[in-house]
Amino acid sequence: MFVITGLGNPGENYQNNRHNAGFMFVDYLYKNSEVVKLWKYDKYSQSEISQVTFPLTDDRRLTTDLIKPQTYMNKSGDAVKKFISNQKSEISNLFVIHDDLDLTLTNFKIQKGIGPKVHNGISSIEDVLGSKDFWRVRIGVDNREDKKISGESYVLQNFTSEEKKLLQDTFPKIKERLFQNFYNILKP
Repeated sequence: MFVITGLGNPGENYQNNRHNAGFMFVDYLYKNSEVVKLWKYDKYSQSEISQVTFPLTDDRRLTTDLIKPQTYMNKSGDAVKKFISNQKSEISNLFVIHDDLDLTLTNFKIQKGIGPKVHNGISSIEDVLGSKDFWRVRIGVDNREDKKISGESYVLQNFTSEEKKLLQDTFPKIKERLFQNFYNILKP
């Protein structure tokens, strides 16, 4: 089974931050799927977890776990490792959705083993798992006019309403490409 992990920081203060693009996309998937299990907090993995089903083709469906670590970005690896170990999931079936300052807003990449230059959530996951052999769904969030703003400060700022609209318009494209990846991985 695939595990789709959205990265972000828990709590209302961070809800609309650029750093929470991963949480936002996972919430989008949840709202646009057939829910098998509602969101609930899993104390062991310190994550909000859900399970959903999506149609891949007319006759094929995919059930997958969705998780949102509640450990804060820098400790995401702890939650991810506990969850996939408990579920006996393969690291190669892990898809981590996250913000990426190396990409401009509305751009995205889906890559295995390749990530941004610097991302504390991804670094935490790589360190704790001892592997880079997982998928990254890199959602571009850079829309800075003033490049003097540090990346750390910028990602902790909220999306503007215009940026949030552009992001929401990008999510269906990401979903389509992600599902194509699932289909390609699963095809006989």
